[in-house]
Amino acid sequence: MKFNNLIDLNLTQSSGQTSQPPWTYNNDTNTYCNVIISDQIPLLLKSSQNNINSFNLDYELPKNIDESVVNKNKIEKSIKSEISKIYDLNFDMEKFYKFLKDDEKLSPSCDFSKGLRLFRATDPFEAIISSISSSNNSIKRWVNSINDLKKIWGDEFEFPSGKFYKFPPSQILFDAYKDNLEEYEASGREMEIECYTNNLKSCGFGYRVPYIKDASEVFTFKYDYNELFNMSYEEAYDEIKKIKGVGPKVADCILLYGFGFLEAFPSDVWIKRIVSYLYFDNNQDISIKELRQFGMDTFGKYAGYVQLYLFNYGRTSGLFDKLNKK
Repeated sequence: MKFNNLIDLNLTQSSGQTSQPPWTYNNDTNTYCNVIISDQIPLLLKSSQNNINSFNLDYELPKNIDESVVNKNKIEKSIKSEISKIYDLNFDMEKFYKFLKDDEKLSPSCDFSKGLRLFRATDPFEAIISSISSSNNSIKRWVNSINDLKKIWGDEFEFPSGKFYKFPPSQILFDAYKDNLEEYEASGREMEIECYTNNLKSCGFGYRVPYIKDASEVFTFKYDYNELFNMSYEEAYDEIKKIKGVGPKVADCILLYGFGFLEAFPSDVWIKRIVSYLYFDNNQDISIKELRQFGMDTFGKYAGYVQLYLFNYGRTSGLFDKLNKK
């Protein structure tokens, strides 16, 4: 399947969006691979490209499924719909670039981020846990933690290209051990405590473990996270902030990358530095709360994308290094 859309797959995958870790990259085939479930059938999506104006997508069935019993047309229709959502292919990049270029402060970000699109979650619950895990954390560390989590508690599928894992549902994480002590006690102390590594703390989540457990409990017993899709942004924001450990930035990341609320403007110290530099004469006294409101009011329906482009512009242009020295 070929998609004739402007997108830089590598940049989109590696831009640090907290929807999910970057998909597994296969150096031999130059493809990004990830599992989705379509009509209860696991599929391995394999995306590749030669230029940013289009990309190709192939897929594999698990080894234990006979291709002859699968409705190929139905599957490919489902894949097209899913990949359009994941890479936000219905978003009008031309109109967005015109919006950026009409603002001399935003215009330079186009040169450093051409083809960068939203990288939506295949599973909104994965975006919730990934965003919580990213709080005060490096991209590399939270990505490794999520990938370790998937290998321990996610469903494993074997495809011709190898083994891949799906992100586990909330019930599974609710039942997961918090740390090696809890796992040690539950096993009847059969081994030395250091031997127990099938627990959230061992995945590197640190102080965020209770927050992951709370989110898992909320979405297992209290309500279906899919209800957030039917809420206004303000309603969804207030609802998601009820989860322990979810502050304004994490809430906006969840709503932007997990649920597609483009008016969200995730704000942290890095966004504060670049927005203060561009719009407030480098006045760092503006609060994160004021910054977030400024972004939403000024950039409107493009707020989420502007934040994404500003962050990438800051880290790839050297501007963050420059501002960090001031």
